[in-house]
Amino acid sequence: MLFANIALVDDSFQYREGQWVGVRDGVIAYVGDEAPESEMAAAFGEVYDGTDRLLMPAFYNAHAHAPMTLLRGYAENLPLQAWLNDAVFPFEAKITPEDCYWATMLACAEMARFGVVSFSDMYYHMEMGARAVLEAGMKANLSDTLIAFGGEGLADLPLYEQNEMLLAQWHGAGQGRVLIDCNIHAEYTTNPGAICDIVAYAKAHGLRIQVHVSETKLEHEECRQRRGGMTPVAYLDSLGVFDVPCTAAHCVWVDGSDIETLVEKGVFVAANPASNMKLGSGFAPYGAMLDAGVRLCLGTDGMASNNSHDLMQDMYLLALAGKGAALDPAAVTPQQAIRAATREGALSQGRADCGLVKQGMRADLCVLDVSGPSWAPMTNPLVNLVYSGHGSDVALTMCDGEVVYRDGAWPTIDVARAKAEVSARTRRIQAELAD
Repeated sequence: MLFANIALVDDSFQYREGQWVGVRDGVIAYVGDEAPESEMAAAFGEVYDGTDRLLMPAFYNAHAHAPMTLLRGYAENLPLQAWLNDAVFPFEAKITPEDCYWATMLACAEMARFGVVSFSDMYYHMEMGARAVLEAGMKANLSDTLIAFGGEGLADLPLYEQNEMLLAQWHGAGQGRVLIDCNIHAEYTTNPGAICDIVAYAKAHGLRIQVHVSETKLEHEECRQRRGGMTPVAYLDSLGVFDVPCTAAHCVWVDGSDIETLVEKGVFVAANPASNMKLGSGFAPYGAMLDAGVRLCLGTDGMASNNSHDLMQDMYLLALAGKGAALDPAAVTPQQAIRAATREGALSQGRADCGLVKQGMRADLCVLDVSGPSWAPMTNPLVNLVYSGHGSDVALTMCDGEVVYRDGAWPTIDVARAKAEVSARTRRIQAELAD
């Protein structure tokens, strides 16, 4: 495809008009302010009219629980611990592998609609997630969840054999579109031996780690009581978690020393502003993190604590929450918010060749329709993108050069069936819980 005479967000996160971008064999093969020569242009195939359109890197959801589309609208108005223990965990105990497949497929449809091409997932039955992702034509870093309340080690848990199967059958599938990560649910749901085991497993297999960190004040303070004064960041660091590539979700209650550790160890922090506000968890110090050099990326979390996979909505909240928490209107710039939602998310997944509109990068792109009234005037297009744009403005989503959403159609997903399957399966689980 050749995007013709289109405005774009370039690889320095600056706005440029009148650009030409050619995609071939899954890669951005041409970027220029003039049309390519006719022979090259013909090789790109379809010419996409850039009038009233903005081309940018696609979005990367750095923290999600895709099968939780089953729980959208469920477990409302509860703080995190009651939300988990009284509502979410009992519901999740009823979820089958096939439920996870359909719920992930619906999540893929929703994310593609909003310009997201890849997500980092922590859940269960990830082989079903991999199947859905590949069929949808998207990307994901998938990890089955480590929970170990007692003294069990990794070898004592079904997770060990699950990870072995995932690595053998799914790691690198779809020419690298599916990657398998390790994960640790949280400090408060695991024991130190199991954490050390999963770290050793990740090191041995060259895998990344995903983990929830300091999501609530209660979690943060109870960790200090349990772990001899150590915060969750300090505790996880003491066990070597940050000695492998790691994405730490939330980090709402981190302190100055924690931030120093996150910077020193190169930890990616996946901000989840919508989820954190909805569960009353608080406001993470995004401005302080960015000032210190934290690798900030962006996630939606699950649909029981956000209700929407519209990452543009979370980008808007990231910028606002960062300013509000710091009492500083300059705390988060538009470029920082956009980069968190795109390039940093790709890097948090180990996808170094993704997340930029640049020749040689993978063609993970989205096109926004900027003809609507909320986009006028274009005094500062990047400000408009963060504060005036919406996921519904996405007109096209492309993953590795293949269109996965365009103008109300999903060429790779039967959305009607996915909606019907997930609705029916949610009703079944609710009936089981009521018995």
